[in-house]
Amino acid sequence: MRLRILAVLGSTLLIGACHRGAAPPAPPAPTVQVVAVEKRDVRIYSEWVGSLDGFVNAEIKPQVTGYVRKQVYRDGAFVRKGEVLFLIDPRDYKDAADEARATLDRNIAARAKARLDVQRDRQLFAGQAITRQQLDNDLAAEREATAAVEASRASLHRAQLNRGWTQVTSPIDGIAGIAQVQVGNLVNASSTMTTVSQVEPIKAQFSISEVEYLGSVRGSRWAEPGRSADPPLEVILQDGTVYPHRGTVVAVNRQFSPQTGTIAIQGSFPNPGNVLRPGQYARVRAATEVRKDALLVSQRAINELQGSYQVGVVGPDGKLEVRSVKTAGQVGAMAIVLRGVRAGEKVVVSDLARIRPGMEVRAVPASGGSSAMASPPEPASHESTASASPTGSSSRSR
Repeated sequence: MRLRILAVLGSTLLIGACHRGAAPPAPPAPTVQVVAVEKRDVRIYSEWVGSLDGFVNAEIKPQVTGYVRKQVYRDGAFVRKGEVLFLIDPRDYKDAADEARATLDRNIAARAKARLDVQRDRQLFAGQAITRQQLDNDLAAEREATAAVEASRASLHRAQLNRGWTQVTSPIDGIAGIAQVQVGNLVNASSTMTTVSQVEPIKAQFSISEVEYLGSVRGSRWAEPGRSADPPLEVILQDGTVYPHRGTVVAVNRQFSPQTGTIAIQGSFPNPGNVLRPGQYARVRAATEVRKDALLVSQRAINELQGSYQVGVVGPDGKLEVRSVKTAGQVGAMAIVLRGVRAGEKVVVSDLARIRPGMEVRAVPASGGSSAMASPPEPASHESTASASPTGSSSRSR
């Protein structure tokens, strides 16, 4: 019995010693999600802060002095050219017009008498019944009467104009602002009663740098009026939405600003329904170039580390390689990469903080793939290649 117990204990000790000497099983390779590096042509867009304004902003000022009797239009309403906006008390101007009419009638009668005198004196002078001086005096009186008629006719016309100007009308079609005068106010030629703005189409003004201007001149000429076949401009509104109607460049200023080194550009945008209004601030965007065969990587794949940008690339052998990349803007959820990766390579988009160079991983396609991350494609933001960031945010001051 003692020998049997010793044999069992020896076997147990031998088995334990064998287990202590064997290596533990290797942990499974971690699973990471990957997407492929894409290669395609993309448009590079630049953005500028701009402001919207009416193509014509007509300040409505009366041409006569008087008291406002009535505001005819509704504040903020659309008005037509020639539509009455305000009525000024016309009574003084009606009296002046009536007086001018009476003066004209009196002078017409005086001219008719002068003409009869000339006709009679011509006959008398022919019969040598009067002197030449008498006839000359009558001719001078006729000319004086004719001049008086013309002067009084001009006075009547001016009086009628003044009377008509008591009806203050709009010189253009547009949106009329809130009235700046009230009924009973005394107004004159220096009083601004309201402003009417032509907002269909509406004007957008922004400024571009000299480098951007030269790039347009040497490239697609998007910044030159009438050069682009398709409307090159877009407006991004304050809520982040893109205005559905594209615009065209209609004017480039004659000179650069010596203070800012920029040149002013004016664009025209359709404005059905008068949605856009003067005074709005908006970002103006334009496709300044087309980058051929650009490499696109998901933004999720890029890891920033002390000012540099890295991606994890899974090789054919399943091992991970960490590479430094240089970016140049973005297209939607994709970043444009200048160097560091090749088309078709698999880059990691998950667990970036845990990956290490050389580690073996099990790569699985990311949900939806890279195409889903970039769809729908959005314009690529312009970036300086010397200081591009993976987010594509512009390096110019906003």
